[in-house]
Amino acid sequence: MSERDLLAGYVETWWSAVEDFLALLEELGPDDWSTPTDLAGWDVKAVASHTAHLESILAGGPEESADIGAPSHVTGPMGQFTEIGVVTRRDREPASIIEEIRASTGTRRAALEAAPPTEAEAPADGIFGLIGWSTRTLLRNRPLDVWMHEQDIRRAVGRPGGMDSAAARHTADYLSEGFGYVVGKRVAPPAGTTAVLAVEGSAPVAVRVGDDGRAHRLDVVPHEPTVGLAMDRESFIVLAGGRRAAAPGAVTVSGDQELGERIVAHLATTP
Repeated sequence: MSERDLLAGYVETWWSAVEDFLALLEELGPDDWSTPTDLAGWDVKAVASHTAHLESILAGGPEESADIGAPSHVTGPMGQFTEIGVVTRRDREPASIIEEIRASTGTRRAALEAAPPTEAEAPADGIFGLIGWSTRTLLRNRPLDVWMHEQDIRRAVGRPGGMDSAAARHTADYLSEGFGYVVGKRVAPPAGTTAVLAVEGSAPVAVRVGDDGRAHRLDVVPHEPTVGLAMDRESFIVLAGGRRAAAPGAVTVSGDQELGERIVAHLATTP
């Protein structure tokens, strides 16, 4: 696949995620917007506001600034940045936030269609390039971010769905790539340990810990790994996304039970 086709695929998946996100926001009732989500300190309106902020910047909107105070859930520079969009939209009506997302993403999509990105490793636009992101990293992350926030809102308001979309598959496959890091770096079992992650709807991921302590991806899934984890897509998403624990019984551990439990406890690779 060419770099242009790869990047175009990310854009298409992002756009489908945006459409699903907007459709969900349109369904919400007035009381839904103040419902707390799994993200510390953020209700549904905050999640939508954060999305509006990022999409506005990507569409060429002005940089925003605000005194965010010292909320306990903000723990670093990235958190300080993302909080700005929440604060600057605190007094906005939900309909206004929805319309901002629709307008900004429409502008961004039109620009990407008029001048499709062709170089995956070229610096990303704007602030994302300044923090070292490539065009590939930015375009690959946008469907993940939008879809994860769609799911944050769905869990908060009790409207499950969207688990079989293109963005859902993209996100689960993307997050599963962090499995080797979790096993080798965070859990650090002995060399020779093999581990398999089987998430419903995605190809299994198998790794082996080498003498260097790193967990290397295996081309062939072993029949009897040291440990195996099997779960549905939603359980993996809430764990890998650092949202909440999986429902009781949702994760099946085979082989070394204690090692499996440690891996599950360290699966979160995104805040």
